[in-house]
Amino acid sequence: MSKVTTKLQVSVPKALADRYGIAPGVDLVWEPAGEALRVRLAEPRAVYALDGRERLRLFDAATRRQTKRQSRRQLAPAKTRGWTRDELYDRDAGAR
Repeated sequence: MSKVTTKLQVSVPKALADRYGIAPGVDLVWEPAGEALRVRLAEPRAVYALDGRERLRLFDAATRRQTKRQSRRQLAPAKTRGWTRDELYDRDAGAR
């Protein structure tokens, strides 16, 4: 049994979360079903039940896509500040 908090949040019992692959970040859909409520996963369970190798393969593919996007991005030329780090240290040395 779960209780609804003052923020209208509900805890899912661990046994059910494990059985149906419910984890933090998983979207649930709440549907009226007559006098009851039906809760279902927004995505098929298989999406959340990936093994370690498949998750690593997807992560590596995403990393390659991000690296490719960043390599196409043009960076603006560095702007001069009018001072250098060495000048900051020189000012500090004169105060001693």
